[in-house]
Amino acid sequence: MTEQATLKLRLLIGDRLVFGPGKAALLARIAETGSIAAAGRAMGMSYRRAWALVEEMNAAFRTPLVSSARGGAGGGGASLTDTGAEVLSAYQSMLARAEAAAAPEVARIAALLRDMSEGK
Repeated sequence: MTEQATLKLRLLIGDRLVFGPGKAALLARIAETGSIAAAGRAMGMSYRRAWALVEEMNAAFRTPLVSSARGGAGGGGASLTDTGAEVLSAYQSMLARAEAAAAPEVARIAALLRDMSEGK
């Protein structure tokens, strides 16, 4: 088997999804591109969906995760706030630790999978 196993981590508080891989990827792309629209495009996501996720994250936390300025002559843009950078860093650290801790069991399960490389 040549495929890499991945672990996806979603943080729920009660029954409410607070943060997960999609939101983390969006924050990382906003940090890279300086734009919510460009981050969404890079992820194959509509502008509207990217903005909706940013608004959802900003509303869920005590302080916003993303700061944005409208476009115009000087151009707009977006960046992570200190809280946004902290949440993204904590999530990435948590994911790395979970992946490391789960690696032996993931390998154990992967070793038991049928070889699907020939499309059977």
